[in-house]
Amino acid sequence: MRQEREGPTDAPLVSAIIPTHDRAGMIMRAVASALGQTYPNMEVIVVDDGSGDDTPRRLAAVADPRLRVIRRERAGGVSAARNAGIAVARGAYVALLDSDDEWLPEKTARQLAFMAAGGHLLCQTQEIWMRSGRRVNAGKVHRKPDGFFFEAALRSCLVSPSTTLFAREFFEAVGVFDESLPACEDYDLWLRTLLCHPIGLVDAYLAVRHGGRVDQLSAIYCGQDLFRIRSMVGLLSRPETTSWHRDCIEKELRRKARVYATGCLKRDRPEEAERVLALVETALLSAGDRETAAP
Repeated sequence: MRQEREGPTDAPLVSAIIPTHDRAGMIMRAVASALGQTYPNMEVIVVDDGSGDDTPRRLAAVADPRLRVIRRERAGGVSAARNAGIAVARGAYVALLDSDDEWLPEKTARQLAFMAAGGHLLCQTQEIWMRSGRRVNAGKVHRKPDGFFFEAALRSCLVSPSTTLFAREFFEAVGVFDESLPACEDYDLWLRTLLCHPIGLVDAYLAVRHGGRVDQLSAIYCGQDLFRIRSMVGLLSRPETTSWHRDCIEKELRRKARVYATGCLKRDRPEEAERVLALVETALLSAGDRETAAP
């Protein structure tokens, strides 16, 4: 991946990545909000992940040269689509925007100023929640935190992709999205980040999150604890995971495994409950063995 500056000023280029699949009725709102940023030096990359609806025609009608559309066969889901956009992005900074969300005009400019002042590799903003077209009040538990909040992030996903801005160096230090996870891929990336890096916060409502639809991953994958369990198991073997991190992971891993297994038993799936509980115990035992053997 390379970094370059474009445009009439020395302002660094920001690449907005928008993955989409069959969201012709929403994609133009997202694109318009990215192209409508007050920050002048933007490129907007839409990764069309095999849409079969009117998405390609609508995108083709946009005359703005800052818009780039990558058409790919549907494979790998949102993680692969985001990674494909990141791979071709030319900006010194990368921002993510889900195709059903939108940004307020000042988002990019305010985050860039924050990043320049604090030296963060990643920051987020607060977000406005809309559900079925109506604004809803998010609880205090959903307010975005700042800094190192690894332990809290284990329990629930505390970063929303559409609120983020990354420095290019982030992906070299932390990596990209895990394409083996069909859901909770963002939860996994934030945990990997928080092992070593803080996540900054611009404490202002600069993104709008639209929910309440059946095509969202949170609705498709109702039992998302399984993917969070898989993510935490993977963290146990990472070299940057300290004994404190492992203690935090073990506590939450056991809790999530119990919740998941209880749900399986209620649905008459005892084999799946037993499989996941065994997976967790084996992973924790291996992590303990590695820590004991470490010099």
